[in-house]
This record gives sequence, structure tokens and C-alpha cells, in this order.
Amino acid sequence: MKLADWSLHFYRLPYRRAVTWAYAAESSSDYALLKLTADDGTVGIAEGVVKPARTGFSPRSLAVTLEDVMLPRLRGVELADAAAVARAFDWVDGNRSPRALLDNACWSMRAAARGKPLWRQWGGTPEVSLSWIVTRQAPALMAAEAADLCARYGLRSLKLKGGQGRDTDLRVITEVRAAVGEGIELSMDANRAYPQEGIAGYLRAIADAGVAVAEDPCAIAPDRAFERLQRDCPIPLLVDYACTSRDDAALFIDRGARALMIKPGRTGISEARDIDALCAAHGVRVSLGMYYESALGTLLALQAAAGLESPLVLPPEHSFFLILAAQVTKQIPEIKDGKLRLPDEPRLETMVDWTAVQRLKL
Repeated sequence: MKLADWSLHFYRLPYRRAVTWAYAAESSSDYALLKLTADDGTVGIAEGVVKPARTGFSPRSLAVTLEDVMLPRLRGVELADAAAVARAFDWVDGNRSPRALLDNACWSMRAAARGKPLWRQWGGTPEVSLSWIVTRQAPALMAAEAADLCARYGLRSLKLKGGQGRDTDLRVITEVRAAVGEGIELSMDANRAYPQEGIAGYLRAIADAGVAVAEDPCAIAPDRAFERLQRDCPIPLLVDYACTSRDDAALFIDRGARALMIKPGRTGISEARDIDALCAAHGVRVSLGMYYESALGTLLALQAAAGLESPLVLPPEHSFFLILAAQVTKQIPEIKDGKLRLPDEPRLETMVDWTAVQRLKL
């Protein structure tokens, strides 16, 4: 399969409520939908978020980078060969977002060409257990949302967004636990909100309060400070922001990391699988993280769950699409008893509602 045609579509999907992230408050997310068509007519698609503060790209700069830098390097490349696609970009530094889009679209195309979804090819099951991310709000609001989502969708794992101050974070844990009961697993992600000084005490405090996994409590690097912090931490310390490649993963593993984040929407499925293979070889657990995926992006990103060799430290976070008030899929995936069932359809492009893509375009 050789590249014959491509198109790029941008759209904005509103949130059901405003969300406060560590970097900004938002009421919507912008997305890019890349469609690749091979010379035999096989189609692959991929969705990526477009957030200049997070990805470093605007719609215009992403489009130009794909057209002028990335796609020309795929001319004549056998798209069915993942290694050949990777080699095409060996000498291109950076450009994580367009790389991930192209890599994921090629995996989507391979599934369509084989007539078998990736989760089947990788020996997985269609049902994937999920967790819900409770974003920063007043503790009472976070507790109410947690209880509502667990009751409605049967979710058994919650990630609490911390970083609102130690006392507030501890109050969040207490109020969420009271609202959802003892049977729900809690983790906390402070998004690097705190200084390294005194962070060990914070980690002990949230662990004593019932948190099972701590993610990015402060700025983390694969150095001696991390080695000491992870060694002394009573719970797994999940590294997210600083782990975006196999090379990053190797450095953290050398420093004693016990859990690393994998985000197919951020790195591409190929890099995610490489990180997972390295973790599996060293007994390190992984978490499959969301990257703001809509329902469409979720259907591709969750395929990677089937191929994981490493044990999960937390269930995948890909229930995020529930917060979106609009979608570009013909049907919205259902979450029941805490699980999302992946479709058996290998051609993801058939699930796109192109009318919605046009109606919601930027």
C-alpha cells in the first residue's frame, strides 16, 4: 500500500461543562482528523487534539508541517510496514503531533487492509475497563461528580486531579471516598503542581488517605532525586509528562521507575508499543492515558490496550469523551459496568459522521 491521497479536517467539540486543567480553563477542545488513502483504495484515519499550549501546534502550523515536512517523506513508502514508516522519519526531530497522527492513521489503514481490528490482531478482548478523571473543582463538586459517574457507568476507578493545595487535595480524597464508598480505586494526578521540596511528605499523606497511585506530583526527571523519591514512596509513582518516548522510558527505568504512562494519542501507537515492551522486560507497570480523545479517537487509542504486555497500574482513562457535548461518530460508544466494548469493524473511517465533521469545522 502506497500513499495516494490525504485530507485533513479540523473541528471543535464543546464540553458539557467548563474544565480547569493545570495549564488553562477550557470549554471545548479542537481536533484534527487525518485521512490517508492508499493506492489500492484502503483508508486509514486518526484523530489528534490541537492545543497550542499542550501540543505546540495550531491548526495552521499542523497542516503546513504535515504537507511540507512529513507527508512528502512517505512518498513510495510501504504503509503496511510499520518499520518502513518509522524509518521515513528517522532524521526528522520533534513534530510529535504530526508523527502520532501519521502513525495512528497507518495502523488504522493496516487494520482495514487485513479486515481485522487491531485488538483482534493483538489477541485482546473487546471489553476494556475504564477509569474516570475528576478534574479540578471544589471538593464537594468533585465528590458529587465522582459518585454520579460511578453510579451511571459502573466505573470502579477514579483519577482525582490534584494540585489545589495539600489541604484541599486531602479534603478531595476524603469527600470523594465518602461519596463513592470503599470499593472504588483512587489515584491522584497533581500535574507537577508542587515543588520537589517537601513532596515526600505530600505523597505519604495522600497514600495514608487512601490513594493507590500518585502521578506527576512535582516536576520529575530521570535523576537521583527521582530515584530517591520513588524508592521512598509508599505507593507507585506514575510518570506521565516526562515520559514521551522509549528513550525517556529507558532512563526512568534505570532510575527505578515502577509505573510509566503510555499515551497513543500523544506518541502514536508504535512508540506506545515500544514503551510497553521495554516496561514488560523490566517488570514495570503501565497506564494507558487519554490525550483528550473524542469518541472517535477513543476507538483507535483503546485498540492499544489489547496489545499491552505489561500489567496495568490503573485502568485506561478513555472515558473522557463523555464530557464532550458533540461527537463526529455515527454512534457513541457505550460504557456499561465500567467497560467499553470495542467494535468489530476494522474500517474506522466507516464510523465517521462526515456531516458532523463539516458542521463542527473550525
